[in-house]
Amino acid sequence: MKIGKQARRDGKDLYRACLRDGILDEARVRQTVDQVIQAKPRNHLAALQHFLSLVKIDVGRRTARVESAVDPSPEVKASIRETLGRRYGQGLEFQFSVQPAHIGGLRVQVGSDVYDGTVRARLAALEKSF
Repeated sequence: MKIGKQARRDGKDLYRACLRDGILDEARVRQTVDQVIQAKPRNHLAALQHFLSLVKIDVGRRTARVESAVDPSPEVKASIRETLGRRYGQGLEFQFSVQPAHIGGLRVQVGSDVYDGTVRARLAALEKSF
């Protein structure tokens, strides 16, 4: 569905209204959506759709997915949290998962940034080079 310019502006305004100190406030998001649904202004569905896409992008940017072949020790997890916190700012949510197929190393994804230092990725790169 194509979204008009005004609906885009409205969705962006809703998004900005939900930011507190540069971080999306979940309570404000819920309250804003409820208010828009009750008021039903013109093109409210399109504005909410754009607002939803902006919220999804923000949540993706604030979520760090860390995959490793084995469960990292608490010290390694703390180091990862500290390093990514310095790079991306405070407020990151971390999701640690074990993927035995990686063989070794880490794969970190924050938003659209992917850092793949796994043995599996290195073997795949080596295979492509031949």
